[in-house]
Amino acid sequence: YAWRLRSDIAATQAGPLSWREEGAGPDGESGVIVARPERWGDFVVGRKDVPTSYHLAVVLDDAAQGVTHVVRGRDLFHATAAHVLLQRLLGLPSPVYHHHRLITDDTGRKLSKSDRATSLRSLREAGATPDDIRAMIGIDAALAERA
Repeated sequence: YAWRLRSDIAATQAGPLSWREEGAGPDGESGVIVARPERWGDFVVGRKDVPTSYHLAVVLDDAAQGVTHVVRGRDLFHATAAHVLLQRLLGLPSPVYHHHRLITDDTGRKLSKSDRATSLRSLREAGATPDDIRAMIGIDAALAERA
């Protein structure tokens, strides 16, 4: 049903892995982060019902488009270890990463389109400016200009 990558074996064959983090991980990690994909366990790279997994798709898409900087939520911080492993195995460049804090509701739960939470459009319609939204996730103006 699914093709999985044996991350323990693949990580051993790939050698030391790391990425450059310009944001912060869930525990404030920044700078050069040592990637330990084996902690994730085996992960899906292809499934019977979809042509590829999220992990493989983002790695290939980033390389094909020449992406040099990736900005995304802290909820995906640990997935970066799997992405760095795939980049090394496939001989692809590894971009610089910036993981930002998430926008949450009043209970602290992250806003998610799968939960039909408030959208960026709704925030803008309620009067939030782009600067307001960047402030919510901790993105400063200098990073926004590079993106």
